[in-house]
Amino acid sequence: MRAVAPGKLILSGEHAVVYGRPALAMAVNRNAQAFITMEGADETVSFDLPNLQAQKESFTLRALRDFHGRVGRNYEEFLAGRMPIREVVRKPVDLFQYAFVTVLDGLHLKMGGGVNVRLNSNIPIGCGMGSSAATILSVLRGLGHYYRVDFRPEWYSRYSLEVENMQHGKASGLDTYVSLHGGCVRFQNGAAQELPLPRVPLYIVNTGTPASTTGEAVAAVARRIGAANPVWDHFEGVANHMQKALEHDDLKAFQKTMRENHRLLGEIGVVPGRVAEFVSEVEAAGSAAKICGAGAVAGDAGGMVLVAAKEAPAELCAKYGYELMTVRPDPLGVRVV
Repeated sequence: MRAVAPGKLILSGEHAVVYGRPALAMAVNRNAQAFITMEGADETVSFDLPNLQAQKESFTLRALRDFHGRVGRNYEEFLAGRMPIREVVRKPVDLFQYAFVTVLDGLHLKMGGGVNVRLNSNIPIGCGMGSSAATILSVLRGLGHYYRVDFRPEWYSRYSLEVENMQHGKASGLDTYVSLHGGCVRFQNGAAQELPLPRVPLYIVNTGTPASTTGEAVAAVARRIGAANPVWDHFEGVANHMQKALEHDDLKAFQKTMRENHRLLGEIGVVPGRVAEFVSEVEAAGSAAKICGAGAVAGDAGGMVLVAAKEAPAELCAKYGYELMTVRPDPLGVRVV
């Protein structure tokens, strides 16, 4: 049995969505896949993460519940300002251990034997494409189907968001919503409005995994900028104009809003200098580009950059040593296949 969940790209509204402003985002044709199979008679859970670590790890259900409690206490320490978010969960497998117990106990499930959870993903990790949300949702959806639980999106949304908070601190819910439902949406304060799938030519450029995590970038912006700064009103204006450009399939208007969004991201300090130089060269060629995740508050890499251009910026990417990828919207959310 295999569950699939798509990654996402934020078209506009990074960081602003945390402060109640709208973000435009779409699911994309890169996904995380969870394979759930029976393994043994004891209540033991094995996690096989070939993309993230070499060895399969196994845990008893009791050990997982103990671990779940420790992570919860770590998160309380984070909320109290006594622990950095990076320390709440330290390894990729930690997040999936926490997710397993969250859905098992949340849905009042009984294991009735051993389970193996194998994860594969072609979503770049830590680059602003919603890798963690997609992977978490694929696991939760797969486990729900394995244990024959009716699919109720509100359950999976709640549990996925709880797990994401352990990694990001205070997730906006955007990544979870887009991966859960697919398509293109305007997301604000937990509610979403469906938008037409973008038809403008889009490319994604991987500038490398940021030195800072999403949680660290969000926390740094919160300290430096805060919720009351008028910059968030400007972000909202850009999102409104971009939505109109999408609805009218207007590439020039879409590019104009992307350039303004990029400048606002630079203003809040999440665009590394080298990435800003790359974007400047894209703009000089008549196109537009911007980071489409949390960006970075340290180092030279900024994660994924979205480019709106009639032609792929292949030579420019080669000059900077960046990976260029094509991307298409995914109209479908998490599903069992």
